[in-house]
Amino acid sequence: MSRIKLLLDVVNDMESLTESLRTLANAIASDEPSVESVEKPSTQETPEVKPAVKTISVEDVRAVLTPISQSGKTAHVKALLIKHGANRLSDIDPSEYGSLLADAEVLANG
Repeated sequence: MSRIKLLLDVVNDMESLTESLRTLANAIASDEPSVESVEKPSTQETPEVKPAVKTISVEDVRAVLTPISQSGKTAHVKALLIKHGANRLSDIDPSEYGSLLADAEVLANG
């Protein structure tokens, strides 16, 4: 693809984005509450917002275990995997990731 074609594609995408943002802004503006509804006290209780709990992925665990293994502690990493129920990281139950990461931090710092 030529550079001019790529540039024209970017321009078209930017124009499309601009139109989408304009549509969104108009939709938000039309949904703004009136002055009367802002002044009236709300009879509804606001739902309690719970903080999001970050789930630990296999990639997160791998990112911690790989440097430990590369530092010469491959046997220790293998022992951790076995301790948590598998011979390979991909076979570990995701519910064990948190505990495995905690053990890996001890191994890395100790």
